[in-house]
Amino acid sequence: MHIEINGLRLGYDDSGGDKTAFVTLHGGPGMGSRKGDWATFQPLTDTYRLISFDQRGNGESEGAEPYSHEQFVADLEALRQKLGLGKIVLLGGSYGGYIALEYALRYQDNLHALILRDTAGSNRYKDTSKQRALQSGFPMDQDRLDRLFAGQMRSDEDFRQSYAMIQPLYTVRRDPTQEAQRLVEIPFRYQTHNWAFSRNQANFDLTAQLHTIKIPVLVTVGRHDWITPLEASEELHALLPDSELIVFEHSGHSPQLEEHPAYIVALRSFLGRRLS
Repeated sequence: MHIEINGLRLGYDDSGGDKTAFVTLHGGPGMGSRKGDWATFQPLTDTYRLISFDQRGNGESEGAEPYSHEQFVADLEALRQKLGLGKIVLLGGSYGGYIALEYALRYQDNLHALILRDTAGSNRYKDTSKQRALQSGFPMDQDRLDRLFAGQMRSDEDFRQSYAMIQPLYTVRRDPTQEAQRLVEIPFRYQTHNWAFSRNQANFDLTAQLHTIKIPVLVTVGRHDWITPLEASEELHALLPDSELIVFEHSGHSPQLEEHPAYIVALRSFLGRRLS
């Protein structure tokens, strides 16, 4: 389905009904889409109204500048209002966690709870991530890695090749066939990535404001995450007053996939306790 939000057509999926809305924010600006979250969180549709959408400049949604955090937050709020969702549960994964935190800082009265997955409250872990990539044992082109982190992709194909280089870092147990299939399916849009990494991330640091988020927050992370490392989630847990932290021991950047049954159980437990 598509919905017009702030002058753009955004692709979205909605399980419908009058249950509490559970809205997901995908990561990977310029290469993310709603499809992974939509499939992953289907088990929750027995209790929640699941809504996943492609943010502007991603997936099947139209793109137009600005791709700023302020605009992404405004799009989410407009979507919430247009669908008449009332108070929602919001889950943000990876870069989507940045947007989820920004949304909570502006609109926490619209949230029942916040779930963060493999994300951070600042950009201070960027150098740690790059060093882990270079020390991983996988072939790395440092110039390409630097351009990727700096938001200096030259084309969609340049972006695709750059992601292919770091793709093996994301999981604990590699599946090259699955990686190849995933690479073919990703809708790469380098302009969105460049804006996010060259402009949004340059001064991204919410840590001094996180104490103002008073709603229940579940922080989840894979112990072996290379790009938003465990330390980033530990920091979030320390700074968010009403937060819980769950570390998934056998996962990298995507515990919702690598330890899917346990992840769903953790969400049910948290929401069952905190929304009752």
